[in-house]
Amino acid sequence: MSLAVERTTTPSSLADCYQGALVLFTPPLIGGTPPVGAIKASRWRNPALLEQDMQRYAARYPGGDKRAIASLWSKWHFIALTVPTLAAHLLLDRDLPVALDDVYVLFNDDGCTRQLWLPEEGTHLHGQSTHKRFAKLIEHHWAPLIERLAALSGVAPRVFWSNAGGYLHYYVNELAGHPDVNPGALQAARALLESRELGGKRNPLFEPVRTYTPKGSDEVKRVRKLCCLRYLLDEFSVCSNCPLEGCDRQARRSR
Repeated sequence: MSLAVERTTTPSSLADCYQGALVLFTPPLIGGTPPVGAIKASRWRNPALLEQDMQRYAARYPGGDKRAIASLWSKWHFIALTVPTLAAHLLLDRDLPVALDDVYVLFNDDGCTRQLWLPEEGTHLHGQSTHKRFAKLIEHHWAPLIERLAALSGVAPRVFWSNAGGYLHYYVNELAGHPDVNPGALQAARALLESRELGGKRNPLFEPVRTYTPKGSDEVKRVRKLCCLRYLLDEFSVCSNCPLEGCDRQARRSR
């Protein structure tokens, strides 16, 4: 459901933002004492602890390809970060404290990120550059975590960045139709996805999703820049927006 369809109430807190396309997601817990069972995400700077925390999810796929397992596990975590961060940026013009050292994580029964705990709702943004606006998310959470995930799984870092970027692309477009979207924040979020450089360096989130029109069709199709590798598990085929769609499954596995 598009957020542009119906306006309910003007959001004044992060929890208020979870309407429309976000209604099925669970907002982060804010402030107070982290709940029992929550783990601090900063422990994932230690590869052994990261592997330990991924074991419950990996147990769902006995003998499954470690690369696909790490990629799918990352997607659960990335979406749990992307939704509240974008909601806060685009609807409240606030910068959430989502650095790896500030976030606590609650897992679901499968061992994936279910909910976050944050110390507070962050600070107001006042026209910062795209780089500064998203530094906590990109430089202080995704970058160190992706470095560890890549080393642990053998998956190229760009695959994890593609996972993260795919969610950014989708929810920037979803939230763009919200009646309370902040135009400056929306422009900055779109610039994040459209700029080859970020803070003077290569932008790993540049164009995570691309469009094309298949031959003989008028349909505009969206595809990810990179495959998330889930096809390496017997339980999955390719996604509907996979760049490898239409290729032979066994041929892909032999790469």
